[in-house]
Amino acid sequence: MIKRLQRRFILIAALSVLIVELVVVGSINAINIRQINKRETQIMQILCENDGDFPDFMRREQKSIKPDNRYGDVNNSAGQNAPPPSPNQDMKRNDSFGLKLNEETRYQTRYFYVRYDRDLKPVRVNTGHIAAVSSYEALEYAERVNAEKKTSGFADNYRYAVKDTADGGVLYIFLDCRDGIQTKQNFILVSAAISLGGWMLICVLIMVLSKMAVKPFIDNYEKQRMFITDAGHEIKTPLAIISANTEVIEMISEPSEWTESIKNQIERLNGLIANLLKLARMDEDAVKLTFEEFSLTDAFIDIAEPFKTLAANKGLSLEIEAQEGIRVNGDEGALRQLVSILTENAVKYCDKDGSIKAVLTKSGSGRHAVISVENDCKEPPSHPERLFDRFYRADSSRKRDDGEKKTGYGIGLSVAKATVDAHKGKIDCKTENGRIIFRAKLKMV
Repeated sequence: MIKRLQRRFILIAALSVLIVELVVVGSINAINIRQINKRETQIMQILCENDGDFPDFMRREQKSIKPDNRYGDVNNSAGQNAPPPSPNQDMKRNDSFGLKLNEETRYQTRYFYVRYDRDLKPVRVNTGHIAAVSSYEALEYAERVNAEKKTSGFADNYRYAVKDTADGGVLYIFLDCRDGIQTKQNFILVSAAISLGGWMLICVLIMVLSKMAVKPFIDNYEKQRMFITDAGHEIKTPLAIISANTEVIEMISEPSEWTESIKNQIERLNGLIANLLKLARMDEDAVKLTFEEFSLTDAFIDIAEPFKTLAANKGLSLEIEAQEGIRVNGDEGALRQLVSILTENAVKYCDKDGSIKAVLTKSGSGRHAVISVENDCKEPPSHPERLFDRFYRADSSRKRDDGEKKTGYGIGLSVAKATVDAHKGKIDCKTENGRIIFRAKLKMV
């Protein structure tokens, strides 16, 4: 159990750190991508507002670009010369995060545009600010965008925008975003690599320091386990003496209801001690279960059938159903005890004149055996899932037939849960329609 606790602590801690890192790294990357996209959008907006060029206050000098003769009179130029900007015009467009556009931006930005007249004929192709695209390729990009009937988007590595001009024509502007895309990818890869390396280092530290983290719990658990074990063995001696004295009393005088009561309580205490010791051994993995293939159908019927007599004596009806051919790989003795615990609890705690149903069947997928035991329960516990806790009192106001208070469904259910867990199965409890249902699922062979 200690090893399981340590592994669970490591898993939870590592998963928590991973979630935090994913949130932090994801947020940083989201902000970075947003800023890059915002800058590109801002530049595209400036180009659209100025018919494909940066405004005059950003210009220093532009060189004429020789027209592409393949398109005849199509004018291919970078614009006209303009006087340099004044110093106070250097930063007209600023971003709150420090992103600034100035006269140098036009030379740092790779873009091109194609202008069409109202007859949809190309009248100007500007590729003077990009080296990777020729006039012919620029026209191909424009035609491709025109065919898609979109006003903005991406064409390969180029963000584009379509704008109607004042003379009735159309302007197609393309901004080279490959640097931004590369920056995003590199940032994601680097941040992911650093985060993964940091997470692995933290996991190593967690594994090294996990023993220190769970040590207080381990100390308390060891003290509790030792107390249960020692107390269990110590109680056995006085119980044996009481039992022997009771037998002597019955030999001297006839058995009476008092001696019978003493013997019943001794038997009950012996069962409780045996279950406590078994739980303690299971917790420390000292119980070695012998796994072998056997017929769960036969074992289920053998254990459940004798409880019909006990149920009938209490005025209850017990219905048993077992599907044929259900075989499992497990400890037959432990699983027989599981069936006995569930059936005995149903008989013991069923409402007066109620009915009990014990069923063994296959799951819908046919890969699991399902043991289901249910009984009438007009006052179901408010937290049925806690019935598997040791010494949990479901309802202290309910009474046994012998006048004692009911203390829940007994420590036996803790043994039942430990048995199912040891077989890598699942067990649960729920209430519906005035009945309480215990269901255990085990893997079939």
